[in-house]
Amino acid sequence: MESHNIENLLTAYFEGASSLEEEAILLDYFNNQKVATHLLQYKPIFVGLSAAQKETSKRSFELQISTNTPKIKTWWYTVAAMIVVAFGIGAFYFSQPQLSQEEREALVAFENSKKAMLLLSENLNKGTQQLLYVNQFELAKDKFWKSESE
Repeated sequence: MESHNIENLLTAYFEGASSLEEEAILLDYFNNQKVATHLLQYKPIFVGLSAAQKETSKRSFELQISTNTPKIKTWWYTVAAMIVVAFGIGAFYFSQPQLSQEEREALVAFENSKKAMLLLSENLNKGTQQLLYVNQFELAKDKFWKSESE
């Protein structure tokens, strides 16, 4: 029954779902007790882990904390973002063309001229369509006069 428990703990261990207490049970089982023959393949893993836990370094480490580095507060980011947005809005506003009164009047006159030209073009197109009928009349007249003269 104990090997079935150990197998369940091993499954949880390799899936990353085991707790620290369960891992301690596995370490104890593989290091201090008689291991079942079908679980012997896992013994080197836990013996190595146990040996790694006992290792210590004789070297001393000092962490140097630098006090002269400026700490950027989050409100600086907010201020910088507001400046960028204000600059963008200002650039958009000043890039729009500012027309004088004379230029606005010229634009209105241009638009009116354009409308008049479009109206003239439409009427000319209608007249051109009417000329097609005249052309057909000329062709029919020519055929009629040819047949009479023969």
